[in-house]
Amino acid sequence: MLSNEQKEFIKKYKKKKRIILLIQLLIIVVFFITWELLSKYNIINSFIFSSPSKVIKTIYKLYLDNNLFKHIWVTIYETLISFSIGLIISLIISILLYLYNGFYKVMDPFLTCLNSLPKVALGPMIIIVAGANIKSIIVMAVLINVIVSTVVITNGFYNTDKIKLKLMASFKANKYQVLKYLVIPSSYKTIISSFKLGISMSLIGVISGEFLVSREGLGYLIIYGTQVFNLDLVISGILLLIVISYILYKLVEYLEKKLLS
Repeated sequence: MLSNEQKEFIKKYKKKKRIILLIQLLIIVVFFITWELLSKYNIINSFIFSSPSKVIKTIYKLYLDNNLFKHIWVTIYETLISFSIGLIISLIISILLYLYNGFYKVMDPFLTCLNSLPKVALGPMIIIVAGANIKSIIVMAVLINVIVSTVVITNGFYNTDKIKLKLMASFKANKYQVLKYLVIPSSYKTIISSFKLGISMSLIGVISGEFLVSREGLGYLIIYGTQVFNLDLVISGILLLIVISYILYKLVEYLEKKLLS
């Protein structure tokens, strides 16, 4: 049984969450109403900035032409594939970097350089090697995802409690035992949290790849809209991307809660 104080705390907590959600929804509604009015009364250029009503019409037209869900699915599929591949690779590299400290010291500056390198700059080379197809998009997304995730997970491994490491050493545990029974379990939260970063980086990589080579996907819609000066299509693609990124983030957040529980 919960005490009265606990019940009161839960009640206040739920009320606070409802208020925050209400404020967030209010901000979104006010933003779209303001945008529509500014466009309607020509305070902003409706050709460049479009308007919510034009965006709705554009999305509805995509739906009628059977293009809406096709483009959305292509982007989501590419994102999930590249996220999964990147996660596996980053875990393997992070484990190797932890087990072989000399290897980590050699690779650390290179990882920093690769992390700061705009991966889009490698686009032409990726296209030549992998071809102008979905492979190039996934490779681009994996490159963006894997470096960031590797840095985060490796830092988590090396930030393991030093006292616990000494305790394991006192029991004559070897590197592999320390990794299996202490380092990975201690870094579990960091690994799971890296999922959020990984999914967002994968989506960025997929859109960057679609800008270069794709004939499908939301990135293609945006770049096509730019080429034909259909800025309603560009804004529609951007808003759809925001919605998808939010949904993917929430799915990963839900997965995180389940795994951490």
